[in-house]
Amino acid sequence: MPAPPEDREPEHREREDRAPEDRGPGEREREDREPEDDHELSPYTGWTRSHWERTADRLLLAVRPHASPGKGLIHLPGPRPSRSGVRSDGLEGYARTFLLAALRAAHGDDPHGHLDRYAEGLAAGTRRPGGSGPEDWPLLTRTRQAVVESASVALALRLTRHRLWDRLDDPVRQRAVDWLLPALEPSPVDNNWWLFGLTVAGFLQDAGIEPDRAAATVERSLERVEQWWLGDGWYSDGDNRAFDHYNAWALHFYPVLHAHLAGDRALLDRYGPRLRAQLDDHVHLFDGNGAPVPYGRSLTYRFAAAAAPWLGALTGQTPLTPGATRRLASGTLRYFLDRGATDDRGLLTLGWHGPYEPVLQSYSGPGSPYWASKGFLGLLLPAGHPVWTTTEEPLPAERADTVRAFGRTGLLVQTTAADGLVRLHNHGSNHVGSTEGGEDDPGYARYAYSTRTGPTTAPDPADNHFALLGPDGTATTRGPATPLGTGSGRGTDTGLAASAQRPLPGVRVLSATLVHGRAEVRAHLVLGAPEGTPVRQTGWATHADGPVAQLHPVHGYRPGTTELPTGATLQGPGPTRTLALHGTTSGPEALFVALASLTAEPGPAPVTDLARVRVTGPRTLTVTWQDGGTDDLVLSEGPGADRPPRRVAAATGAATSKAAGFPTTTVPTPITNRPLPSSGQS
Repeated sequence: MPAPPEDREPEHREREDRAPEDRGPGEREREDREPEDDHELSPYTGWTRSHWERTADRLLLAVRPHASPGKGLIHLPGPRPSRSGVRSDGLEGYARTFLLAALRAAHGDDPHGHLDRYAEGLAAGTRRPGGSGPEDWPLLTRTRQAVVESASVALALRLTRHRLWDRLDDPVRQRAVDWLLPALEPSPVDNNWWLFGLTVAGFLQDAGIEPDRAAATVERSLERVEQWWLGDGWYSDGDNRAFDHYNAWALHFYPVLHAHLAGDRALLDRYGPRLRAQLDDHVHLFDGNGAPVPYGRSLTYRFAAAAAPWLGALTGQTPLTPGATRRLASGTLRYFLDRGATDDRGLLTLGWHGPYEPVLQSYSGPGSPYWASKGFLGLLLPAGHPVWTTTEEPLPAERADTVRAFGRTGLLVQTTAADGLVRLHNHGSNHVGSTEGGEDDPGYARYAYSTRTGPTTAPDPADNHFALLGPDGTATTRGPATPLGTGSGRGTDTGLAASAQRPLPGVRVLSATLVHGRAEVRAHLVLGAPEGTPVRQTGWATHADGPVAQLHPVHGYRPGTTELPTGATLQGPGPTRTLALHGTTSGPEALFVALASLTAEPGPAPVTDLARVRVTGPRTLTVTWQDGGTDDLVLSEGPGADRPPRRVAAATGAATSKAAGFPTTTVPTPITNRPLPSSGQS
């Protein structure tokens, strides 16, 4: 590319598309008309491709009043700026909505002239990057968050290269390249951020700009992320045990989409089957009402959870039928829009349903929710593709009761077809900053999450938590969970997950969750606690108009259940109710067992009707389910119990266990008389 001459106008060549003001009244009326629901094609959601296009247009039109005069920054209103500052937030507003505009216009249909506006903004923002003017973009070398946003800018340019990039004047293109190039350096953050450089490099390769350097960045980025591949469809998000929605909307999303756009068959053959395996699990995280399970971080990205299923359809690397893919994606988008994800100005808010500050991180700014633009990836598929023309099909949560272990993550999903509800039991996913005795992150530290409850946040008591209580009633935190194994049986709705925690110095807790149908057996073995230490088990945090939570003491707890007053959750304002059980330790080993249930079935039977639990020894119990099936559970420390927590590799829940990142260890005692295969099967 030639060196840029002095700035000159015009910088964006005349486009073939007519501007909105040049269109006739009849054309504008047709464009603004609300699409009609089609319950024959889409019996579950009523939505068609037209609804997606209309929604994309509405989101993009809503941000226009907040653009700077030259359209280089989009300063969205919000409760607070991110830690990166207002200018970085303005870039975020531009970059993430630019990606949405690129997806909306991917097939040449841009009735509102979105791309022209973003072309103007690109020219304005890159004219004096690093400056203090009203349009100036922050430099990647000075503002780390700009590296994240460079990926959205580059991907949008790659998707619209012939319609936008190739029509820009050389000076604008050179300035944009100069701004993007620092993203080719090693990532400043050692997690999914490596894939932002890969995404920039992919665009530069396509455009024929510094191809050797770009190729080296792609190779280096993929090599680093490869270190976190666990198999069975799952990555950790760095050298840690953080498993969450970043697996689908980042760690699989960027490599597979890059391989597809590059036409790189070797890369697609490598990463495509991994995406397929991830989707085999990911699809089970969606409620019949469309909600994804709220766990992990960056939950304000909302319907970005639909990005990976669309990507599977785009590349052919999916276990889902076209009808199931659209049903999942449309259900998820509708779920959030129907519950107030946009405010009265049409802007996505910082929260879950509506505004909810506890789900935010310090990096969250007013433009952050527009990471959800990835959820519109399906617009890359033409209108005649089967994903748009095939009749919707039900989700797994609507078809049958299912229990499924997620690879070596320590996660176990439990769904029930009668109400479409999804529960996720956590015995192995930890926040990157989790430490023994440190503060818990509600998005990672709970023993269980669901699509229709909590989690609670401080100062409220933690829901779905087992704690030792201090003299003043202060509850211990969970800290990092060491996985002891997961298992789910093929063709059965029974499964188990187990983990170990160190809530206090010298004290260990071995925990297991055994599930069948909607019933949960929650068992905890406390080792090394002083005689008479109070303990507390909490259940699900529910709203009065939400599902019914049940919690029943079986062993070790005092008779009866108490109710803890809790407040707002991401599901809505308070009050909520959280059931609790109390007991005290006795001896060096104390076993506590409870039955729990969460259901939206009307008039549910007591949880005691669903299972009978008999404690058969200090560490063993037998569960007889309502259907007559029987499981034997053994809580065992196994080999390596005296090692630091992350070295515990004994399994409690399957014939063999692959504690993530550690060698396979055979269980000394079987946990069930119905074989439960190793993790990742159902």
